[in-house]
Amino acid sequence: MKNLKPTERFSDRVENYMKYRPGYPLEIIAFLKKECELSDVSIIADIGSGTGILSKIFLDNGNKVFAVEPNKEMRNAAEKFFKQNKNFISIPSTAENTELKTQNIDFIIAGQAFHWFDINKTKIEFKRILRNNGYVILIWNSRISKEGFMNDYENLLLKFGTDYENVNHDNIDESVIKNFYSPYDYKEITFPNYQEFDYEGIKGRLLSSSYIPAEGSNNCCDMLNYLENIFEKNNKKGKIKMEYKTVVYYGKL
Repeated sequence: MKNLKPTERFSDRVENYMKYRPGYPLEIIAFLKKECELSDVSIIADIGSGTGILSKIFLDNGNKVFAVEPNKEMRNAAEKFFKQNKNFISIPSTAENTELKTQNIDFIIAGQAFHWFDINKTKIEFKRILRNNGYVILIWNSRISKEGFMNDYENLLLKFGTDYENVNHDNIDESVIKNFYSPYDYKEITFPNYQEFDYEGIKGRLLSSSYIPAEGSNNCCDMLNYLENIFEKNNKKGKIKMEYKTVVYYGKL
């Protein structure tokens, strides 16, 4: 696991990723329309698009979306899901070399992906493909650590995670974001978000993560026993609620 390249990390987790990863609040679209003049004719580049979870809310808004994803398995899953949507264009490439046309993109978006990029090379590439006055929108669903299940789940990741502390997107702090957008300013807004799961759902959510043992691997059985115990401890009528704040950074380059 620790030797996998970022572009390879989710290859064996695509099904769980598609089923159990959180989506993004539709309020993001309304906000970008008001604040950044997003319209249905804006051209979007979704970088590190994965299975298309973030692409979907822009496609539903009527936008053309160039989905740039280097991982073959995740890209194939998105292509299958959006095969009837003519506005979805799949690109087998990377953040550092998108292969998109120069100054052709109105909004660059990245959901749960920016922390995997080579930031310096990515900034050069983003500046190349963005139109004048184009925006870069960086988005993460971040778990809210509270008492109860959310706290117990965090402890599970710390106990069983293969490299959780090293690759956690929370390692991207404000200084990294500020440096990326520099010399321009950026702004931040958050939206509430959540998922409700039964045990099979939270098991799938856990197994969608790249930093925990894959199903059938060493320590996976112990990890799932631990998960079952904290689920039994915290569930209400067979369900638990996983709470997030969806953090959105937006600005120009």
